Amino acid sequence: MSSAAYREYLFPPDHPRIADLKGVDAYAYRDIARAEGTFTGELIRGWQPLYQSEFVGVTEDGTLRPDLHVLTPARPGEQAPVAAMAAAARELLDALDEEGRARISHPVDAVEWQTWANPEFMQFDTGVRLEFQPPEVRRAALALVEASLSPEGYQEVRTMMRVNGFLGEVVGLEGILNEFSYNVALYGEPDPHGSPWGWQLFGHHCAVNCLVVDGRMALGPIFLGAEPNEIDAGPHAGTTAFTERIALGRQVMAALPPEQRRAATVYERMVDPAMPEGRVHPGDERHLAGAFQDNRVIPFEGVRVAEMPERAREAVMAVVEEFVRPLPAGPRAARMREIRDRLDETWFCWIGGHGPDDVFYYRVQSPVVIAELDHHCGVFLDYDSPKPFHVHTVLRTPHGNDYGRAWVRQWQRGRHR
Repeated sequence: MSSAAYREYLFPPDHPRIADLKGVDAYAYRDIARAEGTFTGELIRGWQPLYQSEFVGVTEDGTLRPDLHVLTPARPGEQAPVAAMAAAARELLDALDEEGRARISHPVDAVEWQTWANPEFMQFDTGVRLEFQPPEVRRAALALVEASLSPEGYQEVRTMMRVNGFLGEVVGLEGILNEFSYNVALYGEPDPHGSPWGWQLFGHHCAVNCLVVDGRMALGPIFLGAEPNEIDAGPHAGTTAFTERIALGRQVMAALPPEQRRAATVYERMVDPAMPEGRVHPGDERHLAGAFQDNRVIPFEGVRVAEMPERAREAVMAVVEEFVRPLPAGPRAARMREIRDRLDETWFCWIGGHGPDDVFYYRVQSPVVIAELDHHCGVFLDYDSPKPFHVHTVLRTPHGNDYGRAWVRQWQRGRHR
């Protein structure tokens, strides 16, 4: 499809989807979204109880494997940039007033970690909302993200935020869709010496959870999405999202022999009559590991990666490396080694077509990683079947180390008996 083809699907300015939200801010929209009988209200009521469950972790069969995430010191060259992160976190705390410091700070194992969400409506107001903070707080929050992530990862986060602001400008809803429609929270005491702490950024189409302990970094869950998946006007014109993740998925399918391609394709259509009831969620669509799914059982599907031809295996690993690219170089090397060590237990599955103009869903899954990509229906664009303009991606660490929780629990048992 041609560049900016998404503009064919813009709602007219007087359409109720747009007109009814003109001039509304995040807090007013939160109340509107919760209303009984609305689409968003039903989503919220479905998600609300899930985050309150005691955290276990995503598994493939309901049985937690506690041996998978053993906390050991980081190898030389694989340490997280903890000193720079702690300094940036302190500057963020210094930039806040007393009320802001109280709001942003939570215990390292607080349930608030699990309140992140990716829709445009604010379900939980965890931490501080950047759009209502002064510029120096916004700058300090972004500096913490930048100090923690790889340069490429930081740019990915900023791209999602800028696309969100661009969408707000295009549809005229800057009050609920802007570059700083994001909450930031801190967990634990920022410490350069080894004790666990971390931060969280979440809002529309961008959620990142980052924890460090003993020089190790756990990055996830991560949700990155975009509608539209390009910026075609203004100072950031030419910015695109997910080009590599989409192309790499297609490369996996192209590298598979026909019988494995058929086995990988668990459903031929994005909404397939063969799907069981509930397989397409009204909010998550085909995603299984999105917000509030911290304890979900997600069975392996598709093709075992170890049985693929070498070219296809390499393409799957390229997909995974693209998803873990937000990690700094050292922690990324450690994460990729962990994932490669479980290649015999890694599966790849696909939904939809795999031609050059097709939309699709794919998932790479093992006991230590879940990476999902899905093409979605329109939300602020007017179409009700998946098209290339709205993309969601999710990265998780199964078996209990989302939010670094497995490591935190080991550290607490070892240091705080």
